Amino acid sequence: MTELEFISLCRECVAKYYGILDYSTKDIYVVWLVKVLQNNKALLSTNNPDGMYFECTYDGDKKKLYFDAYKHQKNIEFDLNK
Repeated sequence: MTELEFISLCRECVAKYYGILDYSTKDIYVVWLVKVLQNNKALLSTNNPDGMYFECTYDGDKKKLYFDAYKHQKNIEFDLNK
């Protein structure tokens, strides 16, 4: 699977999660992407203010895609200068 095919598949998964048929790369965007051997992983987000982000993992050996949806809960700052 090429990088572009993987990204397209991930965007389709996010669109299906929201039940939308028509979307653009501005609506669903890749935050982080890595490919190691035949495996791919991507973190995606949207412009929706719902705090959701998504993780797609493609296992090239098994030819399976795993899709996880997460909700941002909290952001805590730790001052390491003290």
